[in-house]
Amino acid sequence: MCSIAGLLFKHGKRPDSMPFTTGKCITEILDGTVHRGPDSCGWGLYREAREGEYRIRFFIDEDDAAKSQDDVVRIKEALGGEGAEVLEDRIVGCMYAARIRYGGKIEQFTLEMGRVAEIVSVGTSLDIIKDVGKPYEVCFRHDILDFDGTHGLGHTRLATESGVHPNTSHPFWAPGFSDVCTVHNGQITNYWIMRRRLERRGMQFQTENDTELIAVYLAYQMSQGATLEDALKTSLDELDGTYTYMVATKDSIGYAKDKLAAKPMVIYEDDDLIAIASEEVGINRLFPGKALITREPPPLTYGLWSL
Repeated sequence: MCSIAGLLFKHGKRPDSMPFTTGKCITEILDGTVHRGPDSCGWGLYREAREGEYRIRFFIDEDDAAKSQDDVVRIKEALGGEGAEVLEDRIVGCMYAARIRYGGKIEQFTLEMGRVAEIVSVGTSLDIIKDVGKPYEVCFRHDILDFDGTHGLGHTRLATESGVHPNTSHPFWAPGFSDVCTVHNGQITNYWIMRRRLERRGMQFQTENDTELIAVYLAYQMSQGATLEDALKTSLDELDGTYTYMVATKDSIGYAKDKLAAKPMVIYEDDDLIAIASEEVGINRLFPGKALITREPPPLTYGLWSL
């Protein structure tokens, strides 16, 4: 049992009626549903892109200051070797985060950089932040409440099949593809069949997590010319299991639910925003004292919203 969250401001910015930052909104949803997964949490946060620039994050050694500095030196040397110019960078908790200028092919770039250190995310507008702990423990460590962007995803995890570590937390990105990230509640039961199929087609994986598989699958479909909506639709036929997942790209969020629909998801929508949570109590945190009209999608459905 885990919880998922999603938020999108339809007009590309936070409406005046919403007093919370984007980061605080998603954190509030996660905190309201933390009973579903208290082991670790994460955010996939999107902001306005800057032409020719990327945002990239790596895991580094958090427990040893000397090792973390060595990690950063090695990463920066590799970035320079790949022709990337570091415009801004910092160490935050278990991560090294950088804003870079890069004009080459992102797939080959991330393949090379992934040999130097484990990449958390790459995007023109995406930052994935994830760590061990509950949402309001982690958000202060990583300055989540200060973030104010266009949209994002969130997740709290109850560890059932792997250890509790930052790199086993959600969201996951699609290695080699900018700005694609996923969160997921459930299990993909044909994981290895789908992974081998995608690897034969040249796709990369960093972990053995089935949520990463969803991101890679959707990214592959889009790389072959499918729209995100098309990819969501075909995933219902090709991914087996019991699942509800969400995906975000630089300008949209979407979801898909399997035929059993055993994993809950509640949607609230008005003229300004879309808010999604595993339970309505999470969305209520954004509108205290207000009676909301929400809905839960039926089995074997998908949906998509764009800026």
